Amino acid sequence: MLLSADHPEWTLAEIGAYVGLCDDTVGTWRKRFIAQRLEGLSDAPKSGALRTIQDAATLRVVHLTLDTLPEGETHWSTRNMAQVSGMTQRAVHRIWRAFGLRPHLVSSFTLSNDPLLIEQVRDIVGLYLAPPDRALVLCIDEKPQIQALERGSATVPMLPGQPEATGPTYVRHGTTPLIAALNANVEIVIGQCYPQHWAEEFRAFLDLMHAQVPVGLEVHVILDNDITHKTKTIQNRLLAHPNVHFHFTPTSGSWLNLVES
Repeated sequence: MLLSADHPEWTLAEIGAYVGLCDDTVGTWRKRFIAQRLEGLSDAPKSGALRTIQDAATLRVVHLTLDTLPEGETHWSTRNMAQVSGMTQRAVHRIWRAFGLRPHLVSSFTLSNDPLLIEQVRDIVGLYLAPPDRALVLCIDEKPQIQALERGSATVPMLPGQPEATGPTYVRHGTTPLIAALNANVEIVIGQCYPQHWAEEFRAFLDLMHAQVPVGLEVHVILDNDITHKTKTIQNRLLAHPNVHFHFTPTSGSWLNLVES
């Protein structure tokens, strides 16, 4: 109605395209408004069977789901909720779907108690959004214990409508750590696998990374608080390369490191 008043030259199809409705629906609401004014914008009585579940019963199911647990169980199911509420499982399912409740799912969260959280977030986000002139921003992270697998069966090539498929057998050749650095400026990744994950391997990766950095650039490295990043070996290397600066993510805040995504 507001669009019709503000743009009297618009057709029903133009208004429908703007609000995501078909022109027949727009025409129906305009006719109801013309005939009944504001009362015409309220929903008309629905056809079909009357409601059998009242608001109080619906709210009780929501309350039980959010604030209680079934006796002897870890979470509610449609079956035990139906037994407690006196509803059918289908009715419980409809209520849960309407309120976005999924008792069978559990997610996790992490809160950082780092006293320097705000300062470190500002520091790292500032490097992403406004890096210094003639500076390179690198995000480094390690992935330990990657399984080195050799497929023991043939691979079926991709066909139209069918992805490439591999057999279930494989030969395991132990695990290997991966160290990777993301160039946040141009989104290029430098990666290298090592037989183990210690300070010497991390120093070797820094040497590999440094060899690919143009001369004359400051290098800002974003990384987590792993013990290998703070050893004497790494500290000595930083002293020998004063153009390299470490920026540590907060405790339980490694999500700030873009290479993880």
